[in-house]
Amino acid sequence: MEDSPISRLPEDTLHQIFYSLSLREIMICRSVCKLFNQTLTSSSFMHLISTRSHLNLLGLRPPHHHHNHHSRHVSLHSCIHVYDPDQNQWLRFSLDFLPFRSPHPVASSLGLVYLWADSPDSSKSLIVCNPLTRQYRVLPQLGSAWSRHGSVLVDSRNRVMVLTELAALYFSFSQKTQQWLKFSSNLPSKPRSPIVISNSIFALCDVGSPWRKRHEWGDIFDIMKRPRLIPGNGNKILMIGGLKSSYSFNQSCLTILILRLDLETMEWEEATRMPEAMHRWFQDSKFKVFGGGNRVCFSGKKVGRLALWDCCKWRWIDGVPGNGDELFRGFTYEARLTAVP
Repeated sequence: MEDSPISRLPEDTLHQIFYSLSLREIMICRSVCKLFNQTLTSSSFMHLISTRSHLNLLGLRPPHHHHNHHSRHVSLHSCIHVYDPDQNQWLRFSLDFLPFRSPHPVASSLGLVYLWADSPDSSKSLIVCNPLTRQYRVLPQLGSAWSRHGSVLVDSRNRVMVLTELAALYFSFSQKTQQWLKFSSNLPSKPRSPIVISNSIFALCDVGSPWRKRHEWGDIFDIMKRPRLIPGNGNKILMIGGLKSSYSFNQSCLTILILRLDLETMEWEEATRMPEAMHRWFQDSKFKVFGGGNRVCFSGKKVGRLALWDCCKWRWIDGVPGNGDELFRGFTYEARLTAVP
């Protein structure tokens, strides 16, 4: 690219050329060559396009074993793979601006991504960053056990909680003492798929058989196999799980069911069911779910692609990074240029 005529253009001219592109197109052009990446990540260009609207994306978390076991073949720098449902396209945001090894994204809120990474002293650090502006901030030090056993939750005001069965850590950028506050959670078991809705945290806990928290919801848990929670739109919760075909212990599932709970009326309704042709790929496979609002993504072992429920429509997502046979977790990601760590 050094010998290309475009490399001899003044920086201001390049900025005017790229300014005509959408934010989505700018993200794609960053990976074309070194010149484009340097131009499109410069502070002057980022200021020029700072008013662009955000993108609603789905981010992938690396497979679990990549997080637990360090390999000498793993690069010191990594990236975030995200899927753009509106364009049916995969994008990749580099994390090479982070001076840490093995970054592992776990959550996102309002344009910021939260990730665990290895510090120079081999301890784990929780970091918040904006992959678009390449800015980051390191949260107060935590022990490595929190990264192994804790679930990272972030609300709409970027208040952070690391939740475990026995305790919860809380951190807010607005508090005077920039330290973690520790509270006892004293849950009956490890919290499954915890989510934040408004100022409350909801999680599923195994308290025996069947799973119950409220007596009047008994019938809901009786028909669902391995339910998971995902935040819905507004004051609603989505519960996703297999629809049991019987009450036997190792029963098969008829399909995958998505239920919606309205927290104002405390009433459930069925949102949708996975189509039969799609469910065949998941009925004998362990699967993970992630998403939010009216988008729910399914990853199955050895399925080779992701299934997506997108605003009442079901479809497949091809081109999954890697070999596509691994189980992926993920999160919703609103890519914003104005988000500051």
